[in-house]
Order: sequence, then structure tokens, then C-alpha cells
Amino acid sequence: MVGESRLGKVYVIVIFLLPSLVGLVAFNVIPIIHSIYASLTEWDLITPAKFIGIENYLGIFQDENSVKGMINTFKFVGGYIPLALFLSLIFAALLDMKLRWIKLYRALFFVPVIISWVVVSLIWLWLFNSDTGLINYLLSMLGIQGPMWLQDESTAMLAVIIASLSKDLGYFTIILLSGLQGISDEYYESADIDGANAFQKFFKITIPCLTPILFFVLVILLITSLQVFDQVYVMTGGGPYGSTRTLVLEIYDNAFQLNKAGFACAQAWFLVIIIWIVTVSQNKLQKRWVHYDSI
Repeated sequence: MVGESRLGKVYVIVIFLLPSLVGLVAFNVIPIIHSIYASLTEWDLITPAKFIGIENYLGIFQDENSVKGMINTFKFVGGYIPLALFLSLIFAALLDMKLRWIKLYRALFFVPVIISWVVVSLIWLWLFNSDTGLINYLLSMLGIQGPMWLQDESTAMLAVIIASLSKDLGYFTIILLSGLQGISDEYYESADIDGANAFQKFFKITIPCLTPILFFVLVILLITSLQVFDQVYVMTGGGPYGSTRTLVLEIYDNAFQLNKAGFACAQAWFLVIIIWIVTVSQNKLQKRWVHYDSI
């Protein structure tokens, strides 16, 4: 009787999970498996796929646009992540202050996070307009000739990074703010008794206690920045002269513009491998600087 009762409960669980499981298999598992096979084929989305083995993966390093896409992606990562970490930490400290209307300031600071990437990108597309944009207008009031932000190879990636920061900072700032508020006041009180100054308290108490949160933020930053696409697609389209052409934009163009779906699948799985290597490396290195015993 007990066995039959348990079996009945299993059937009930399966019945309730079945709609979700069907959707998961149909729209996630099967496409993932198919994309792995497609990455080993020559396929244009129309004619039957032709198996070619690992030629697509070898072609990634032989294709000039793919190599440039990888380089530009790492350029974005190298410029975006340090700024995002530094600014998020600064803003988190400011929003942790006990000020009037502080909850309103926190809410307003988080607003860009819930706005779609297309809207944010279009706003910055106008702000960076070399002729009618607000940024160059403000620079002209200071007697400075503003650059052609999105048409100049030397400033286009910087413009994309600034736009990315404007949307993402609120998310990472709130996460770091929660970490700051989780640090016990007893640590700072003890430091005050010992005569520690603000600089010493920040680097000897705040940062060590915040390392688990910083680690989480760093992991998310790396994963998302390696997949940068929306803002590049809307603001520059990969230009000028391919200076902002990222790996995900390459995948999109190969799949839907050039009809090289097999090659695009190989590029996508290559990006998955990069993200996996970076994530595993971070998990290995965290033992050297993350202090879980400090929280």
C-alpha cells in the first residue's frame, strides 16, 4: 500500500510537470542538440545540411571577420568590466548613505535596468550624434570640438561601452549595495576603537567582506559582456570599418544574412566554450581572493 501510494504521488508530479517538460525538451533540449550537429555541417537553412566534420571550427580562426569579432569582443570586455566594477562599487557606497529620499534615489538609479536595450541604444544614438547630439552640444559650450563618436574607429567602442554602463550599472550597484548592507557594524566600531581611518576601513573591512559579492558580479559581468550584441547592432551595426563588430554580431550575420548557419552554429559553440573556460577559471582562482569566512 505504501509503495502504491508513493507511485501515485510520482504520477501526479509527472502529470503536473509534463507541460513544462514538453516545452523544455521542444524549445531547449532539441534545438541545443540540433545546433551541435549543425555546427558540423555546411548548411544554409534551406538546402539539406552536408556533414563536414570540424571544418567550421577550424574556419573560425581562418576567417578574418571571426578573428576581428573575437578581438573586438575582448576589447569591449577589457574596457567595460573594470569600469563597471569600479563605478558600481562607488555608486553602491553612495546609495548606502543615510540620506533623505535615499530610497527614491535607489529606485531612480535602477530604472535604466528595466528599459529595453533597443530604447537605451536609441537614446545614446541620439546623444552621440556628431551634429545634433547633446554630448557634442555640451562640449561645444566649453569650446571643445566633439568627435564623431559612432563614425570614428577610435571612439565607437568607447561609445558602446558608455551606453552599456548606463543600463547595467543599476543592476550591479544594487547587488553590491545589498552586500554592503550585510556587513556588520561591529567591524567598523572595532576599527574606530583601534583608530582606523576611512581608507583603512574600506580596504581592510569593506573589500574583504564584499569579495563573495564581487566574485558573483565579476562572473555575471564576464558572461554578459562576452555576449554583447543589442547595443552594437542598434548603435553601430558593427562599424565603422568593423571596429565594433563582435563575435555575437558575427554569428547573427552568418546565420541570417549570409546563410551560413552551420558556420554560425560553430561560432556559437566556440563562444560557449570560451564562456565555460572563463567561468571555470574564475571558480578556480576565487580561492585566492574570495573570503567567505569574513561574512
